[in-house]
Amino acid sequence: MGTVNKIADLQNRRTLIEQGGGEAKINKQHDAKKMTARERINYLLDEGSFIETDAFVKHRCNDFNMAQTDAPADGVVTGYGTVEGRPVCIYSQDFTVIGGSLGEMNTKKICKIMDMAVKTGTPIIALCDSGGTRIQEGIAALSGLGDILMKNTLASGVIPQITAIMGPCAGGAAYSPALGDFVFVVENTSKMFVTGPSVISAVSSKNVKMEDVADADVHYTKSGVAHFKAKDDKDCLDGIKKLLSYLPANNLEDVPYVDMNDDINRVSTSLTTIVPDDKNAAYDIKDVIGQIADAGQFFEVQSEYAVNIVVGFARMNGSTVGIVANQPAQKDGALDIDASEKAARFIRFCDCFNIPLVTLTDISGFAPCAQQEQNGIIRHGAKLIYAYAEATVPKINVIIRKAYGSAYLAMSSKQLGTDVVYAWPTAEIAVTGPESAANIIYKDEIAGSDNPVETREEMIKKYKENSASPYEAAKLGYVDDIIEPDSTRPRIIAALEMMASKRETRPGKKHGNVPM
Repeated sequence: MGTVNKIADLQNRRTLIEQGGGEAKINKQHDAKKMTARERINYLLDEGSFIETDAFVKHRCNDFNMAQTDAPADGVVTGYGTVEGRPVCIYSQDFTVIGGSLGEMNTKKICKIMDMAVKTGTPIIALCDSGGTRIQEGIAALSGLGDILMKNTLASGVIPQITAIMGPCAGGAAYSPALGDFVFVVENTSKMFVTGPSVISAVSSKNVKMEDVADADVHYTKSGVAHFKAKDDKDCLDGIKKLLSYLPANNLEDVPYVDMNDDINRVSTSLTTIVPDDKNAAYDIKDVIGQIADAGQFFEVQSEYAVNIVVGFARMNGSTVGIVANQPAQKDGALDIDASEKAARFIRFCDCFNIPLVTLTDISGFAPCAQQEQNGIIRHGAKLIYAYAEATVPKINVIIRKAYGSAYLAMSSKQLGTDVVYAWPTAEIAVTGPESAANIIYKDEIAGSDNPVETREEMIKKYKENSASPYEAAKLGYVDDIIEPDSTRPRIIAALEMMASKRETRPGKKHGNVPM
């Protein structure tokens, strides 16, 4: 066979591989409102940038009629390319080929591209659409899945790991996305579970349906596994592009810069009216975030899970920051188990990848609830404290209104190593709320008064002025400055600019023992 014929043979082989499971299965994929593995890659990556790796890999299983089973690319497309000019590594499971199942060679391909991502300091993107571990290959397939989980763990904190669940993601394979950084789910098509509904129904003697344990809404609103929800494949891939625009490529890079054409000295007079004078009145903290972020843009993470705390990415003076904020519009912004874990995990991600943290504090305390105590609010709340204390990136905190007790400490207080703490004049910083404090401290005065109600109001006012005032905290150095609300944005940016060269060393150790 001459050179020309060999080239033609190569091109023919490649064409057959690119057809995946064939026209009928591709049509079935489209009928299910899903793109194919290669269509997803081509949509996400810059046009013409994708370089495929290991396209000619084949399985080597001969059991259960597998010797007669052709599996182009062994059910997963791997390679690298660029997204908006920035390099990424990617793998996309091909459901048209043996259901995208994880076999020995399939998992070797995935591990190989993950290794390339770590060696080159490049984000790894996983597009999951698989029936799970390939049963026909037995322990070899299971071992391969274990190798992926090990790679996920070793890559953690080195490169961003982003996963999209664009079909089924079953059994042990569901742990790979959970070991990564961000998980996208797609309405109607994402099915993510460790133990399927049929098994749960058989064991529990209850009729459990797929939508009860595996649907996108379950993991986006209840389990907390998913960080973003999309309406279809294209919306999901657009979301990944947007997320990548905020992230550095690896743990040694600075955050990306995007000129948003927004004046760093812009003041926001509406900040003086967004927050009600009544400290118990609700308001939406996202309105405050919109006033301080470049061009008002905020990319929220887990927007429908643990809604009493808000986390996400914004830009300030063009550079990415991570924002953590109490949400008074939900549960009075109190910290509960889910909110503590949500914020702690986000903080640790930002610290891994050199993303400065901006905290907006307005919190009355940890949720007062017997069930929360029984379920371990002490242990889970400690995760938030640990995350803030452990983080060495620049940390800026603005105390907007309430900051009471241990919740004050947990929300990026000076005591946890926060670099700059500002307070609005409306802030109240105290061991407990003025009402509770007055009942305890001035109990005798109130009880002995001819008009206890009036006396109590006077004592509350006295406590606010003398003990809970932000000026008391500033007097002791726990607040660095008390600022006008409308100047919040320029003051945060100035603090971030000052802290850009921050260097902080910690005691040498293998790693800390995070309160799991």
